[in-house]
Amino acid sequence: MSTTVDPGEVELSAIRAQGPGGQNVNKVSCAVHLRFDIAASSLPQALKERLLALSDRRITQDGVLVLKAQRSRSLEQNKEDALRRLQELVDSVAELPAPRRPTRPTRSSQRKRMDAKTTRGQTKALRGKVSE
Repeated sequence: MSTTVDPGEVELSAIRAQGPGGQNVNKVSCAVHLRFDIAASSLPQALKERLLALSDRRITQDGVLVLKAQRSRSLEQNKEDALRRLQELVDSVAELPAPRRPTRPTRSSQRKRMDAKTTRGQTKALRGKVSE
């Protein structure tokens, strides 16, 4: 299931990048803040719920996803990077996880575990004081 994000629902704003770079960092706004309101988007309801259920610090309490892209010195490349990362996040939520089928330990593995516990207990019991 491939759902693309509508670029019209994304708010991009240019900000100054952090980190080293000298005078260029101080005067050029080439980093990008991407804001995506999950609840107001045109994504299917199931995807919205899975996105909001993520324990991701980039999602605010209001349900707005905020991404910061500042890898490149080019504003256009940072915009493309932010949109690509948003699409990757939506695609990762679009895949349903495989349902977990609980398994039981085999009788042999249970027996081995109990034998190991018994052996370990006997070893510890022999460490006590010697009674004469």
